[in-house]
Amino acid sequence: MTAYTDLIAAVSQTETGFSAFVTDDWKQGRTTYGGLSAALCVEAALKTFPDAPPLRSAQFAFVGPAAGELAISVKPLRQGKSTLFVAVDLLGEQGVATHGVLTFGAARASVLSYGEVPAPAVAAPEDCDLFFPENRQGAPHFSAQFEVRKAGGTRPLGGGEPEYLLWIRHRDAAANSLSALVALADMPPPPAMALFPQPAPISTMTWALDITGLPGAGDDGWRLLRSTAETIGEGYSTQVMHLWDRQGRPLVLARQNVAVFA
Repeated sequence: MTAYTDLIAAVSQTETGFSAFVTDDWKQGRTTYGGLSAALCVEAALKTFPDAPPLRSAQFAFVGPAAGELAISVKPLRQGKSTLFVAVDLLGEQGVATHGVLTFGAARASVLSYGEVPAPAVAAPEDCDLFFPENRQGAPHFSAQFEVRKAGGTRPLGGGEPEYLLWIRHRDAAANSLSALVALADMPPPPAMALFPQPAPISTMTWALDITGLPGAGDDGWRLLRSTAETIGEGYSTQVMHLWDRQGRPLVLARQNVAVFA
């Protein structure tokens, strides 16, 4: 397999932006895994603006398929005293594959402090079963890049409430960057697949995420992810996703709209 850090290290600058090569082990069907597409957009923006304040929010539209050799263009939309808005396009042979708008914002002094996104009480990852079968039958290619353990909820085609509760982490122990966090946060298949009567295709259309924290020093890489389908109908599903570190600190809060073909 191509390690995440090796793939990112190979992203190179060109006259018009950046280039990247995505190997087949990072594919989801015929296209690049969406989490990696988003992570490549984040990496290109950070390389273009190395002094940017922390990433606070991002919106991605997965417009079309792309794999293999890809180009990445980065365009500043607005830069103020404390915020930076950046547009990023990931391009393949058929044109734009992923369009992202990234919002960076410097920390400001404030009298306000509030947070109420408690992590569910679950067993430690070492005490949880594998989420995908050992023979990986039915699992997408890219999922082999991650360790995934079932802490609660259901599985694709498993029935019950359409919700996953998973411990996940990169197999690449060196993958601890901001973009690696983004790549990880999109890992599970849509929870709507729990209600599929038989295997069928899916395609993520949009993904909006807020970065609420970053892993601390000495972090072991495990993240608890809850992904819940809210509505399913007319061939689409809306879902909400929360990602915590092992200490229960929220790191990513996200929403997706997914096309389902069941």
